[in-house]
Amino acid sequence: MIPLSVDEIATVVGGAVSGDGSTTVTAPAVLDGRQAEQGGLFVAFTGEHVDGHDYAEQAGRAGAVAVLGSRPTPLPTVVVEDTRAALQALALHVVGRLREGLTVFGLTGSQGKTTTKDLLAAVLSSTGPTIATFGSFNNELGVPLTMLRAEASTRFLVLEMGARHVGDIAALTGLVAPDVAVVLNVGQAHLGEFGSRAAIARTKGELVQGLAPGGTAVLNADDPRVAAMRSLTEGPVLTFGRAEHADVRALDLTLDRLGRPSFTLRTANASASVAPVHVGAHQALNASAAVAAGLVAGVPLDTAAASLATASLSRWRMELRELAGGVTLLNDSYNANPDSTRAALDALAAIEGGRRVAVLGEMLELGDDSEAEHRAVGEYAASRADVVVAVGGAAASIADGAGAKAVSSADRSAAVGWLRRHLAAGDVVLVKASRGARLDEVADALGSWRG
Repeated sequence: MIPLSVDEIATVVGGAVSGDGSTTVTAPAVLDGRQAEQGGLFVAFTGEHVDGHDYAEQAGRAGAVAVLGSRPTPLPTVVVEDTRAALQALALHVVGRLREGLTVFGLTGSQGKTTTKDLLAAVLSSTGPTIATFGSFNNELGVPLTMLRAEASTRFLVLEMGARHVGDIAALTGLVAPDVAVVLNVGQAHLGEFGSRAAIARTKGELVQGLAPGGTAVLNADDPRVAAMRSLTEGPVLTFGRAEHADVRALDLTLDRLGRPSFTLRTANASASVAPVHVGAHQALNASAAVAAGLVAGVPLDTAAASLATASLSRWRMELRELAGGVTLLNDSYNANPDSTRAALDALAAIEGGRRVAVLGEMLELGDDSEAEHRAVGEYAASRADVVVAVGGAAASIADGAGAKAVSSADRSAAVGWLRRHLAAGDVVLVKASRGARLDEVADALGSWRG
């Protein structure tokens, strides 16, 4: 974050100062006081069960020097009526001051956006200082917090943008209009909230409509709903994917024994090879999107392709790990929808080993189609795995679809118990569900198991 005194922050957000207004904030803003850095800003919200202001002293011990909140605290505090609005106003101000020389990327999609964001951050970092969304912190709080991490030296700002309602992404582009808008796909994530894929497509299209003047849209040539977003902008469009007409095309894809893809990325004028790094054939699409966006920023194709190997993916996304006793764990437990689950099951099937065990939990926010979608995923899992462990009552339809290959576990503890009793050397285990199912706890339990 650029240095700002408490008095300056109060002026920007229209707040009142409690305490020493000359105190200067020099480090990023955080919502969790334990994560505060030396010189940082703690943003305090009053929730239904927890009042963040009560943790101001904890944040101070961690390094925070000031608070943005709705009442005074023991630290110098900017007191405002609406903390969220103030946070967004501060982010708008900071990026506004840095806008000259700063290229802003917005990225969205029903699945794959966090991994693609991580890949894009690696591509851009090969050329200049880059700030990107941490994990999947991609909402009305996460985006401004990421914006506030930008500094005078930052050249590229990568903002993952999520949505649960029509208008959510438009609100985020209202904070900062991206110079480059990357749209990956239109799938079924949050279908229960949106009501239809058409509504999801409209929402993802808000990113293209929110481009800065002259900005470039980077669109998936393989997804007709995304390709149609070309009509939403009068600016340049660059496409990616495996389609013959894609501007950045992924070709000659092969998988190694761990299910990691190698492929060639080709443009009209050049081509570059990509060595296997991350698990899953679908990573070729994510990589082509990241490289295409990098090309817009002036990163050469060969440099962009090589930099993919340096990318570190966010937690619980296609993490491959060898466990005690010769078991291989594929932990993709951060989130799930029908499309991403099928991709993960394809990755499971591609990994060489003994039995393939799919541990699957509930996929949330699928609306009226939830039962049918869970059953269909169970059927697909049965075609890709030798055993399908359905965890929790909400996953019963997965077991129904998997038929004779299904093992029903009442809860996470029961699933861990079954796995520990039945796994053997050479087995490959996928763990996948929506975040609310908390199957990361199953993966963690297996990771600490000594066999």
